[in-house]
Amino acid sequence: MTPRFPELGAYLLAGQPDSVRDIVDEVRGAQRLGLGTAFISERYNKKEAAVLTGAAGAASDDIGICTAATNHNTRHPMVTAGMARTARDLTGGRFTLGLGRGIRLLQDAYGIPPITTAAIEDFVGIMRALFRGETLIDHDGPAGRFPVLHLDASLDEYLPMALVAFGPRTLELGGRLFDDVILHTYFTDETTRRCVETVKTAAARAGRDPDRVRVWSCLATVGDHVPHADRLRKTVGRLGTYLQGYGALMVETNRWDPAVLQRFLTDPVISGVAGLDIVGTPDQLEHAATLIPQEWLAAAATGTPEQCVTAIRRQLDLGCDAVILHGATPGELEPIIEAYARP
Repeated sequence: MTPRFPELGAYLLAGQPDSVRDIVDEVRGAQRLGLGTAFISERYNKKEAAVLTGAAGAASDDIGICTAATNHNTRHPMVTAGMARTARDLTGGRFTLGLGRGIRLLQDAYGIPPITTAAIEDFVGIMRALFRGETLIDHDGPAGRFPVLHLDASLDEYLPMALVAFGPRTLELGGRLFDDVILHTYFTDETTRRCVETVKTAAARAGRDPDRVRVWSCLATVGDHVPHADRLRKTVGRLGTYLQGYGALMVETNRWDPAVLQRFLTDPVISGVAGLDIVGTPDQLEHAATLIPQEWLAAAATGTPEQCVTAIRRQLDLGCDAVILHGATPGELEPIIEAYARP
């Protein structure tokens, strides 16, 4: 089988599934729809990326599998390298190792060192060397100090790597070193266009072919066929959680009004809810909808399947090479993909 829509992808286990075993049916559903890539996010509670990657890889035959994202510093480099090599072998080469910076608030709480641009760059160099079969002796760099790192002397393979990017320095790093760069949800048209340009320019400056660095839009895709309560959680709730977690960065990136963010965060209802899209009640979500401007929520694919398709194609017009249909299960995406397939 060959993906009919290699430019489209979706996250598996979107939202809060009852069981992570749902990933088996979801990856098969995504493959049946003809999507090119299934993305796997990681959470500390019940979404460990290596386990989910193994399940998705074993349950599928053709669709690409990409972690988006895990953090390079929560495992020893040899553990990550071994996981990536195992996943590549299990999937017949369909696996891409996707990295991200993580959430600083949680990292501080758990005692995980903050991730720097230099550390990510150093880690990429380590992975590339290990997959070339090299042995690293007394490596001492931003990613850590390691007496010996070695995977397999007979190995000579290229490991595809992706980076979830937000700020300009991370976007530039993605253009310099990575195969795929994944943008954040709820980016305005202007922000999306600017991010694409940053990635492609960095690739060209590094002597790479910009067309070979694939930039993924991460577009919240929630059609009207999804029940209202679920739509509210997947749109207002999800954006509200982002604003609670790193709202200042989102506002700065999109050049939104910081005063609106401040009113949202200090609202007595919102300030009493930790994670709107997870624990917010219908009344709390309805209240949050009165505080988030519609133009902030507009950076999404909503409405009829045809309207969703228009929004998806818009991301490609803005310069993105591919689009993640974010926040929806393969079952919820089916009418949208059917509309996308029509001439």
